[in-house]
Amino acid sequence: MTDLTKKDSDTGMNKNMKPGRKFKNNIKLKDKFSLKIPANRIISLILMDIMSVAAASFLALYIRYDFNFFSISEYHLDVFEKMLPVNILVTLVMYFLWKLYQSVWRYASASELINIIFATTSSAAVLQVIILLSEDSLPRSYYPIYWFLLTAATCMIRFGYRILRIINSKRVEKIRKNESTNVMIIGAGAAGNAIIKEIEFSRYVNLDVKCIIDDNPGCHGKYMRGIQIVGGRDYIPEAVQKYNVDEIIFAIPSASRQTRKEILEICKETGCKLRTLPGMYQLINGEVSVAKLKDVDIEDLLGRDPIKINTEEVFEYINDKVIMVTGGGGSIGSELCRQIAKHDPKQLIIVDIYENNAYEIQQELLRKYPKLNLVVLVASVRNTSRMDGIFAKYRPNIVYHAAAHKHVPLMETSPNEAIKNNVFGTYKTAQAADKYGVDRFVLISTDKAVNPTNIMGASKRICEMVIQMMNRKSKTNFVAVRFGNVLGSNGSVIPLFKKQIAEGGPVTVTDPEIIRYFMTIPEAVSLVLQAGAYAKGGEIFVLDMGEPMKILDLAKNLIKLSGYKVGEDIEIKFTGLRPGEKMYEERLMAEEGMQSTANKMISIGKPIEFDDAVFEKQLEKLYADAIHESDSIREDVKAIVKTYTYN
Repeated sequence: MTDLTKKDSDTGMNKNMKPGRKFKNNIKLKDKFSLKIPANRIISLILMDIMSVAAASFLALYIRYDFNFFSISEYHLDVFEKMLPVNILVTLVMYFLWKLYQSVWRYASASELINIIFATTSSAAVLQVIILLSEDSLPRSYYPIYWFLLTAATCMIRFGYRILRIINSKRVEKIRKNESTNVMIIGAGAAGNAIIKEIEFSRYVNLDVKCIIDDNPGCHGKYMRGIQIVGGRDYIPEAVQKYNVDEIIFAIPSASRQTRKEILEICKETGCKLRTLPGMYQLINGEVSVAKLKDVDIEDLLGRDPIKINTEEVFEYINDKVIMVTGGGGSIGSELCRQIAKHDPKQLIIVDIYENNAYEIQQELLRKYPKLNLVVLVASVRNTSRMDGIFAKYRPNIVYHAAAHKHVPLMETSPNEAIKNNVFGTYKTAQAADKYGVDRFVLISTDKAVNPTNIMGASKRICEMVIQMMNRKSKTNFVAVRFGNVLGSNGSVIPLFKKQIAEGGPVTVTDPEIIRYFMTIPEAVSLVLQAGAYAKGGEIFVLDMGEPMKILDLAKNLIKLSGYKVGEDIEIKFTGLRPGEKMYEERLMAEEGMQSTANKMISIGKPIEFDDAVFEKQLEKLYADAIHESDSIREDVKAIVKTYTYN
């Protein structure tokens, strides 16, 4: 037998049979098989139901005659005996019709109770009609008494199994009490109810819900699924001590960012591990479960709502356009690709020098957007011929230039690489955009470009100057987008802190007073997209990122959110400022000024005037020195960026 023949015989597939049809039939057969209930269970239920009908029929007469057997009339006893077989048959038929033998009673709920009531009501009604048609009679009060007794007996039989399971689970729960994690739920809503319900019935979740917190005073003192709602947010620290809570689950997916921050600020001081539901859509989609819980991230404590953009404006200028994203495999670039893919571009071109990054975003987008016209190219923005060829072939309408070296300490030790990649990678890509008639070119910049103290920030400031120069002599609208540190991006402090905490510490902070502006990756990308919609040419767009945060506070919060105590479980070690690092970042140079936009979170910096001819000559020298690995590269940069300072 050949391998192919063996494969066909093993699967039971006729070679002429369509695979799709076979698969579908298999599913149907599986479903039918899985719906079969063991015959011994059905027989047991039928036997108990027969006894219930007989007992309810007799007891209804017994109760009607004041619990005195000898006072029951012989006529009514005869009718009872004659109708009992008919009554049993009718009741079993009704029970089958109302699916009382097909339900899984260990998970019985209100739906099954309703079915029981309809089944017993139907049975009692049919019995009464049969007796009337047979010209026999029973006392009028017999029928409601019989219905009540039959309903009670049927419920006891069906729900008794579930009650026994609950009692057994409580017993097992007491046995493993010492091994379980004591939990506090914050939120007495639908999400909290769903989480508690799953904890109750799952044998794989070793959690013990001790109490519930909710800010609604009308709920205080009441119980939800047997768990008391003990108070509002102010009672959290006391409840943690009283109930010996180990873990807190934040189950209010609809809470605003400010409310979430306020409550989590209280929670993190308790030393408990914190987990939360990612968002409101899980509740809407019915996806609330313990599996959906995630550890609380530091962005939950930023204390401001995410930036909102006008999606219609974004859609209008992206829809049916050819979009290119350089550095499309990086943190910002990949998120740009995700959001662009949602807006139905004519074609999305991803350019990245790192093949692994390019491959990952390619596979993700192909899975999520199978109809997307996607091109992924491995290329360096520093290669003039390669970039020229890409632009000539694909003719993009919009370019998002995210390709750059961004790590400050690494660039301090490799300054020529920062200049070659950041400055001249941008320059060459911008020249190709101008040559092939790109409509808009959006540069990803950074707040480190303002009064830079490191080569990375200075290189990005030169990039901004390149964009402004190109805008003055090109029909393409060139703009830059400047933002702060991105939480969770490759090389940012959050992944580093998390790794250090997982390893038991210490968590390293350069200086106790160092501060930074922060935003999430989606916020940063939203700004970039909105800037592209606003672009008229030459602007530097700046995001209002709220108040800056101390890196030390960031480290402390993350340690507390992980359920550890600062200084006891996890130490914080100060390492000193790294080369080129500033104590604080600025978002805008003083002389640039500020202009508002339709989005109050986005401002525009006024372009700084400089001589293009002088700048081009400076770029020629800078390029020559960078290519020849000159040690004077910082002096060249200083000549261009007057606000650049270095040691």
